[in-house]
Amino acid sequence: MEALKRSGAERFWSAFMAENPNSRSVITSVSSPYQEFGNSSSGTPWYEQESMLSLSEYLIFVEVILGLLVWSLIASTEHVSFSPFGWVMFVTVFYWLLTLFLLIIKLASGQIRQVPWTTVVLIFNSTAALLYMSAAITEATLVNKGVRGHHDFNCWAASTFFAFLVSLSYVGSAFFSYKSWHRGDE
Repeated sequence: MEALKRSGAERFWSAFMAENPNSRSVITSVSSPYQEFGNSSSGTPWYEQESMLSLSEYLIFVEVILGLLVWSLIASTEHVSFSPFGWVMFVTVFYWLLTLFLLIIKLASGQIRQVPWTTVVLIFNSTAALLYMSAAITEATLVNKGVRGHHDFNCWAASTFFAFLVSLSYVGSAFFSYKSWHRGDE
């Protein structure tokens, strides 16, 4: 019954191996293009997960780079004549420095054990998302105060665009922080 279940090639090789005991068997495998990219049924990825940065760490880099663009574009203009820019500059520089500090801690893997980092990062990203969004909206209302085509107007418009991008990246970071906090990661 067992012989009937096997294919013709399997029967041939088993008969051949029985007749030639000194021959060595060769094990072959079939590769799939899907297996190379982590889409196999076993779920093994095609890259080292430990060596890759997570999406939340990429978002921190985005927040630092775009946050620097936001406050440097505002600082290069005559922003002192409009007092709401004081709020925008405070929020952008404050959260840029804190995010840079958080990035350095994360890259150095130097977490203080007594601090509940998932809770701290969740609160930080949530407040950053809210305050950065308020700063971006404030800045968007001030763009029309500039003369179109003038250096101040162009810098304020670009800074507003980047401020909304940073706000979205903080929202994404807050989402991933919430998922980590909800799972109970420490």
